[in-house]
Amino acid sequence: MRVLIVEDEQMLADSIAEGLRAEALAVDVAYDGETALEQLGVNDYDVLVLDRDLPGVHGDDVARTVVGSELAVRVLMLTAASDVSSRVSGLSLGADDYLTKPFAFEELLARIHALGRRAHRADPPQLERSGIRLDQARCEVYRDGRYVALARKEFALLAELLKAGGAVVSAEELLEKAWDENADPFTNTVRVTMMRLRRKLGEPQVIETVQGAGYRIS
Repeated sequence: MRVLIVEDEQMLADSIAEGLRAEALAVDVAYDGETALEQLGVNDYDVLVLDRDLPGVHGDDVARTVVGSELAVRVLMLTAASDVSSRVSGLSLGADDYLTKPFAFEELLARIHALGRRAHRADPPQLERSGIRLDQARCEVYRDGRYVALARKEFALLAELLKAGGAVVSAEELLEKAWDENADPFTNTVRVTMMRLRRKLGEPQVIETVQGAGYRIS
């Protein structure tokens, strides 16, 4: 899942991003509405976490732009205003969810996951194929009943391959979903991470390389 955090309090934005990355999410950050709109125009996000009171381009205007476009991103508004009228007005702009500050990170994470499931076809809590079982809620992976300890990017790659249901997933798609905007598309990051993932999953190999196309779990 790829998330865009739009929050003008830089320390808060960076803290949220760090926490979400630790949960194997790909996260980009914008500190103002104008930058957010630029990033939304070039990247495919699943969830937008949007502070309402932004300098320059207001968060409400960002929400209106998103709702008025064909973007599939789900919008979670953040604000310090907790009164009912503020929540109602935020939701009336087209936001999918609304969370007031201060908030517990665990609740924010749960809401992001819920919105991510709504943005696309809902994935089951556990993904299984070819003897591999991936528990998305617990961030655990098992191969033929054996626990496999994975780093967060390895976990994210495996989840995307399992979600594909045997279809080929390109390296570009994996880079888009498992890394953020700072990832260099011309590096061998995906290939190196895939090598580590294959080694940890063990023999026989279940991840197939489809020459010139990508990877799949048959």
